Amino acid sequence: MANRLPSHYPNIGITGEDLVTQWLQSQGWAILHRRWGCRWGEIDIIAQDDSQQLVEQVEIPKTHRSKPILAFVEVKTRSSGNWDAGGRGAITLKKQTKLWRTAELFLAHYPQKADYTCRFDVAIVHYGKRPPELNQITIPQKSLAFSSTGEYVLTLQEYIPAAFDSLTAND
Repeated sequence: MANRLPSHYPNIGITGEDLVTQWLQSQGWAILHRRWGCRWGEIDIIAQDDSQQLVEQVEIPKTHRSKPILAFVEVKTRSSGNWDAGGRGAITLKKQTKLWRTAELFLAHYPQKADYTCRFDVAIVHYGKRPPELNQITIPQKSLAFSSTGEYVLTLQEYIPAAFDSLTAND
């Protein structure tokens, strides 16, 4: 019999994605899609470097503009003592291949973004039970962002830009 997931599992994952989405927006990224899916899989967040959109509005010759950046973000939300190093161990070659193929189909659906510089980012979010007293919450200094919702406290522990290279068609 398979182990049953805790009933809060989908909600805590979505809450982790919410935290990463808010952090990306605070860093100047535009969120294009959340949980974009196709037959190959799902990408948690697809974001575009919003500063590139601002550059396009200014009259700069196209030869001097850099390409906009499109980030395909995989969010791993984990509690303490998990089996996969906070989610890092879950980004296997098989998972990378699924993300790459899903990103290819996204670009096929949105050909106007096919020339963008694309990368695969990974966000590591930690969650734990919220202490009974709100003023007892201590957020690690290394966390990039945090939120408190319901009975949990979530912290964005690490954001890894270009966490893995895109694969070639032969992989």
